[in-house]
Amino acid sequence: MDGTGVNSAGVRSVARIVARDDGRGGTALPLLESDGPLALRRTRASGAEARVMLVGAMSGPLGGDHFTVRARVEEGARLSVGSAAATIALPGQAKGEARYDVRLDVADQAELHWLPEQLISAQDSDLYVTTRVELAATARLVLREEQVLGRAGEEPGRLTSRLTVRVAGQVLLDQELACGPGAPGGWDGPAVLGGHRSVGQLLIVRPEFAAEPVPARALGEGASVVPLAGPAALVTAVAPDALRLRRLLDEALASLAET
Repeated sequence: MDGTGVNSAGVRSVARIVARDDGRGGTALPLLESDGPLALRRTRASGAEARVMLVGAMSGPLGGDHFTVRARVEEGARLSVGSAAATIALPGQAKGEARYDVRLDVADQAELHWLPEQLISAQDSDLYVTTRVELAATARLVLREEQVLGRAGEEPGRLTSRLTVRVAGQVLLDQELACGPGAPGGWDGPAVLGGHRSVGQLLIVRPEFAAEPVPARALGEGASVVPLAGPAALVTAVAPDALRLRRLLDEALASLAET
């Protein structure tokens, strides 16, 4: 269902972005459309890169809500998308889980930086997040995900997050993490979060990584990088809090930029 509506199932909201090479060394935004709790704001461009900020116009997602963000970066365009503040999953009056779907499409010779702020899973919330990315063979991507389980002094809600990325139609990455009450056992154990409450990942896709893969290595305490079977490297990190998690991922991105 497109558009915004409020019913027994919660709020529906869709945001859409299209970035296009403007033919003058920059990137135009012919489509920047949002409604309801999701608001898109164009910010100052940086060179050839257009920049967009996703602003939450109200709290949520709440139980029963369904938010969708779609972004398409056309051939030769460059786009960076961030968010103005953390997203907080909260319990709502409507029963059932909330959903947050992200759909990203990046064409040949195009580049997308998808860098939202943290997603916080508040106590008694239930959120299912899906991110699906379609990349052309020569597309470039930097994608960051950060999840914080519970606000200060509270237990987390249930949070399930799935990330699927395909390059030229071939699956590069397909993984799911479920945490909190009702999640499969072991999510808080040493093999997954090890007692930490902040978890994140950084996916970097560059065509040159196919010929020269990034070597697997530890990146300080709580973070590591591994090459994927394709033109990509994946950084995963756990930390006691959101600030430390961001520092780990920022340091990882800086180190990979030098490779």
